[in-house]
Amino acid sequence: MAKMNLSHKFKELVNLLKLSATSKSLRLGKTIHAQLLVCNQTSKDSGITQINSLINLYSKCGQLEYARKLFDRMPQRNVVSWSVLMVGYLHKGDVLEVLGLFRNLVSLDSACPNEYIITIILSCCANGRRIQEGKQCHGYLFKSGLLLHQYVKNALVHLYSRCYHVESAMQILETVPGNDVFSYNSILSALVESGSRGEVEKVLNKMVDERVSWDGVTYVSMLCLCAQIRDLQLGLQIHAQLMKTGLVFDVFVISTLIDMYGKCCEVLNARKHFDDLQDRNVVAWTAILTAYLQNGYFEETLNLFTRMELEDTHPNEFTFAVLLNACANLVALTYGDALHGRIVKLGFKNHLIVGNALVNMYSKSGNIDSSYSVFSNMIYKDVITWNAMICGYSHHGLGKQALLVFQDMMSVGECPNYVTFIGVLSACAHLALVQEGFYYFDQLMKELNIEPGLEHYTCMIALLGRAGQLDEAENFMKTKTQVKWDVVAWRTLLNACHVHRNYSLGKLIAETVIQMDPHDVGTYTLLSNMYAKARKWDGVVKIRKLMRERNIKKEPGASWLDIRNDTHVFVSEGSNHSESTQIYEKVQELLAMIKPLGYVPDVGAVLHDVEEEQKEGYLSYHSEKLALAYGLMKIPPPGPIRIIKNLRMCDDCHIAVKLISKVTNRLVVVRDANRFHHFRDGLCTCNDLW
Repeated sequence: MAKMNLSHKFKELVNLLKLSATSKSLRLGKTIHAQLLVCNQTSKDSGITQINSLINLYSKCGQLEYARKLFDRMPQRNVVSWSVLMVGYLHKGDVLEVLGLFRNLVSLDSACPNEYIITIILSCCANGRRIQEGKQCHGYLFKSGLLLHQYVKNALVHLYSRCYHVESAMQILETVPGNDVFSYNSILSALVESGSRGEVEKVLNKMVDERVSWDGVTYVSMLCLCAQIRDLQLGLQIHAQLMKTGLVFDVFVISTLIDMYGKCCEVLNARKHFDDLQDRNVVAWTAILTAYLQNGYFEETLNLFTRMELEDTHPNEFTFAVLLNACANLVALTYGDALHGRIVKLGFKNHLIVGNALVNMYSKSGNIDSSYSVFSNMIYKDVITWNAMICGYSHHGLGKQALLVFQDMMSVGECPNYVTFIGVLSACAHLALVQEGFYYFDQLMKELNIEPGLEHYTCMIALLGRAGQLDEAENFMKTKTQVKWDVVAWRTLLNACHVHRNYSLGKLIAETVIQMDPHDVGTYTLLSNMYAKARKWDGVVKIRKLMRERNIKKEPGASWLDIRNDTHVFVSEGSNHSESTQIYEKVQELLAMIKPLGYVPDVGAVLHDVEEEQKEGYLSYHSEKLALAYGLMKIPPPGPIRIIKNLRMCDDCHIAVKLISKVTNRLVVVRDANRFHHFRDGLCTCNDLW
């Protein structure tokens, strides 16, 4: 009778252990463990059951060291002992431990792994993309006959799909009887990820032939395909079909719908489904933030994040990446700095996607030093990381640093891609390295099987133009008949003509551009500037008349800078600022300081055929001069002054800012319509060619 009571008590304790494991209640589990130790009067078989339950408890509660100690001390083990520990390591993501346990198991003479063990191993290989070990398991399945179990077959299909061996997955699907929706979903997910629309259609037709009904995962895969190929009509049809089925619209499905509508430029539709969602988690919030970001609503993206926090939803690494990209597009350095602080505090700084976004944000916000600091401290780097740094340096006119980073990229074995060479060729253009540029373009890209695109050809035009080889640049464009040159490429050559004062060729190029795009305001402006510098005022009048006839209006010059949390905007010759009187006085003071250094107002940049004194007055109050004066008034040294301008800097402002940086001993960073200018000690990173 006592033995029966004791046996009954053990059964109850084991059942409680299972409940503790399911609820991940470690404290209760440890209490039960203590009870079992006190009552250690059990048979050998019941002891295995209890220890297996304890291993299961500690594995599920993340205490794998305790679980492993119990496992290693077991005098005898059964297949459950091996499987529960393997599952623990699988959930932790420790692929090598799972595979090591499996090797130890199959080395035993009495070992006979069952279908559950095999499913664990296949899942482990799929998660770690260990295709070679997965193929060895596949061979074992042939010998053992376990492949006929449906969930083993599904796990094998999932393995091959996850490792992008879709042909092998399809072969299993066609040769092993018994297909269900899980098998098809694994293959569909892999095909969608690779963008194989034709193959997706074949799989869907096979599902129809076998009368396999779609489930929520199938619909999610199809909506992901619509998002990827930007096919709104197909997305609407699938959405309609999903509504007819009566499937539950959980947060996973709705997040995918939000993503699809966002990528298809239907932000209002995305927002409608987001607002209808009752329980919004971080995935849903990140999906709607991404939709706003991808459609250019950068301020709204940051405003939505404020609402997200009010609802007490905590951001993850993907949320931070979206927010940092919004800051990059807004050039919101102060906000980006604040996000960086939170990222470090919350422990997200070592996530690759976050590091890449930080490098990009700092670069586009004008703080290239912070960009490189983040880059150099990143533990993991991928091709996106390297590209962000190379292109960042190139955009800032720091070609030498860009090429040094590219050399580091090659030395660590990271393979460059299409985007990499845009940054590299752009760096060569900034440095006028014609020979090196053509080596990368003609030889290295060919060796790496990278087909040059329009961006690369345009960089070559910029390179030849920067080196003053204007005729060679024009000949390059004429001989590359396979390239469909766009307005940007022709305007690149036009800008080179403007810089090198080749006005006759510039006029011909401008006419070509205007024929291609009669409303390209930048071309009219450059052509008008060239006429003005040549003092051909009749040409200026002609261009202005043409612009009026075609209703083309030049955007007024505006510059802005952030001081603390406020953005201050300045318009050329405008007096809209509350401290305009003091700002104008500061401008005059600065101009007086640089005149002894040889500053003479470049009146050739003024497009008005008016008196010289009038021209000088007009030049004095260009928006970037006003912004710089205010920055010097409000930002204490040695803090850098970062200004953003909507148009290209004029020659006079460029000369003036160079000299002001020298007399004030300050770093001034100006982002104009073309590039970043770093002014320090009377020099600019553009070498006066922009």
